[in-house]
Amino acid sequence: MLQIVNVNTYYGPSHVLQNLSLEVKKGEIVCLLGANAAGKTTTMKTIFGLARPRSGSVLFESKPIERKLTGDIVSSGLALVPEGRRVFSRMSVLENLEMVAYTRQSKAQLRADLDRVCQIFPRLKERLKQSAGTMSGGEQQMLAMARALMSHPSMICMDEPSMGLSPILVETVFSTIKRIRDEGVTVFLVEQNASMALSLADRGYVLQTGKIVLRDTARNLLTNDLVRQAYLGG
Repeated sequence: MLQIVNVNTYYGPSHVLQNLSLEVKKGEIVCLLGANAAGKTTTMKTIFGLARPRSGSVLFESKPIERKLTGDIVSSGLALVPEGRRVFSRMSVLENLEMVAYTRQSKAQLRADLDRVCQIFPRLKERLKQSAGTMSGGEQQMLAMARALMSHPSMICMDEPSMGLSPILVETVFSTIKRIRDEGVTVFLVEQNASMALSLADRGYVLQTGKIVLRDTARNLLTNDLVRQAYLGG
């Protein structure tokens, strides 16, 4: 569904992504692992048109998107759960979810999508009128995921969904990611929690200083010496 081919992305003179290539197939959960400043978030920004590659291609369902506007990319069926959740704190939970109404064709369709995300995240149903900024970090992460699902994507990209959450909430987030995939949404996951990500994913990539240094099945990466030393505590 998603192909990144020999992408080079710069911030000014800094060469952040260096000939980056990866792919995500329909129905997979694929994770991208890497330390801070490895280029993980820049990869997400490049996919969604928030950072323009100087060279290379980004294809979604075989169509180039590297020069498209972000709104058009989302309308094509690709959704983002950004790093740090980025909910609209002064708006209600319902208003945050309705932000994607521009992609819906009818109020009935919007209502159906709202009912669906409230089934997946029952806590949000109890807080629809509450200001998003008054919720806990875990609840805000649920809202960010629900907001992405409201655009009815065929693929969802998540940038560090477990960041800042307690171990119990991390378990909840990852079980929800599995449920999302089981309901037919392909998942591309950027994570520092390598153990959790690889236990869930089908395949994975390891990014170091803007370059892919490893690619393999999640099972093989869990036993790889480099991955164990760098990300799994030996």
